[in-house]
Amino acid sequence: MTKIAILLSGRGSNFEAIARSVASGLIPAEIVTVISNREEAGGLARARALGLNAQFVTSKNRTRESFDRELAAALKGCRVDCVCLAGFMRVLSPEFVRQFPAKILNIHPSLLPAFPGTDAQRQALEYGVKFTGCTVHLVDETVDTGPVVLQAVVPVLDGDSIESLSARILEQEHKIYPEAVKLLVEGRIRIEGRRVIVRAE
Repeated sequence: MTKIAILLSGRGSNFEAIARSVASGLIPAEIVTVISNREEAGGLARARALGLNAQFVTSKNRTRESFDRELAAALKGCRVDCVCLAGFMRVLSPEFVRQFPAKILNIHPSLLPAFPGTDAQRQALEYGVKFTGCTVHLVDETVDTGPVVLQAVVPVLDGDSIESLSARILEQEHKIYPEAVKLLVEGRIRIEGRRVIVRAE
């Protein structure tokens, strides 16, 4: 069975959405480890409550390369097949990404390539767009630039705050991220240039 690792830094709501889909059999895989760079992360506590292997790898006072080496070693120790970033607030080094080619997924709260980086919801409101959303993409060696797997569109309402818009985007994240993980686990993703082609079931 495909072995999944989840990397997170915060509450882990996308991790929980993936975990529910694994538990229900929607995603034919096993979550073999959940790793956080923050010991107090809510998602890490949730993983322990679910009886999953939960690990803390500190990123404080370390170079990115040093942290990534330890992180990669932890993942390889669990023999993971693919990696899901679920609110993981670290930029992974090119060396790390190359060790898991086309096997790392990330979710971002905008319709990439619009509004990459941090505070995507604030960027969308300040720019005045009428629609934003979320994107699941394969991770490459730069930030938020990997091939797009799935996207969901969310309208921006006139009275939206960052909080209200973020909440509606998050609802869609919880839907499309497990779908994208399922596609990757089932080997139904093919990359042609920048395009992700999804093979039908």
